[in-house]
Amino acid sequence: MVEKTLAIIKPNAVRNGVAGKILAMWEEAEFSIRALKRVQLTQVQAAGFYAEHEGKPFFGGLLEFMTSGPVVLVVLEKENAILDNRTIMGATNPDNAAEGTIRKLYADSFTENAVHGSDSPTSAAREVSYFFNVFELTA
Repeated sequence: MVEKTLAIIKPNAVRNGVAGKILAMWEEAEFSIRALKRVQLTQVQAAGFYAEHEGKPFFGGLLEFMTSGPVVLVVLEKENAILDNRTIMGATNPDNAAEGTIRKLYADSFTENAVHGSDSPTSAAREVSYFFNVFELTA
């Protein structure tokens, strides 16, 4: 089944100059890049996106990190895009990520782990529509 999923190249990966390498990994894995934009998230945007984590001890640090520099927002599409992207990203903790995965190669730490990816069809639909409108997805 062809799916769309949201991926975010996080501020540390953009700052470290590896966004292009990450995009190339997705393309090499036969994802179609359906939409892409580089943005500087505001506190309000980041808080809305991560609202499910509000009240958790790491919430403030997460918002501070995600607003510390530009991110690259990407809509990826292919058969089984959500699971395939989670596989290519690797484990959240780069110490546990498989060799050759994005997080093994480019994460700086557990909290600055280079990329975000939707974890389910429900979250993918919500996350894609949070950052992209219908006109950006049909181009």
